[in-house]
Amino acid sequence: MSLVINTNVSALVAQQNLAVTNSQLKVSVSRLSSGFRINSAADDAAGLGRADQLRSQSRMIQASIRNINDGISAMEISDKAAEQITNIVTRMGELAASAAQGTLDDDNRSYYSDEFNTLIKEIDRIAATTEFGGYKILDGGTAALTMFIGFKNTTNDELSVSLNALTTGVLGLVSGAISTRDEAFQTLSAINSALKTINDARAIYGASSNRLTAALSNLQVTYTNFQAAESRIRDADFAMETAQYTRNQIMVQAGTSVLAQANQLPQNVLGLLR
Repeated sequence: MSLVINTNVSALVAQQNLAVTNSQLKVSVSRLSSGFRINSAADDAAGLGRADQLRSQSRMIQASIRNINDGISAMEISDKAAEQITNIVTRMGELAASAAQGTLDDDNRSYYSDEFNTLIKEIDRIAATTEFGGYKILDGGTAALTMFIGFKNTTNDELSVSLNALTTGVLGLVSGAISTRDEAFQTLSAINSALKTINDARAIYGASSNRLTAALSNLQVTYTNFQAAESRIRDADFAMETAQYTRNQIMVQAGTSVLAQANQLPQNVLGLLR
């Protein structure tokens, strides 16, 4: 091996290897300090793309979970309002049955009729004021609520819930319907029909609420799985990264020591000059 002083090849090789180990140490420090295996596209371009897609879908799922919770709230509000209407119609049935009694004259029957007429107004008031998110949900103004419950743009990512109107016009109840015995007797059939209409609507609310709850449970599981999948791609394995960091740190120290020794090699030439 020739001895030269102008070009220290050994030092250059040591510098090159030290630069590589320094770069690897920098990556280890970045991963350990951030907790992520992928901190830039250079770390894993394909993995970054997959992880970002999973993160985006996870956030859309979170929004859909909130959408479903809003839908469940709307169904609960509708059902509770319908329950109050049921109680009112049940009371109206009592009034109609009382007014159908043949021993009452029209003056005494008017007491039942006055309350009956007042309850008619209350049903319409409840139907007109029951709303969610700015939508009237019992007066027929909103035929259905359509909720986005997924993370893609397919028909399976939407769920539509029909809303039945529960106004007195739909229920077939009118003011003054128990002013006479015959009218009161006929109104009993209207009361039964009204109760069936209300129960049909409440069945829709209950079934829709159960379906939304099932969809919510499925989305929560999907969200957890997506988060786990992203973690497996993006997050750093600290056991492995710590071992890698220790290795790189030792390699940097060794490379630095070797470079220092390589820088001393040209001094061997001085031995020939003495």
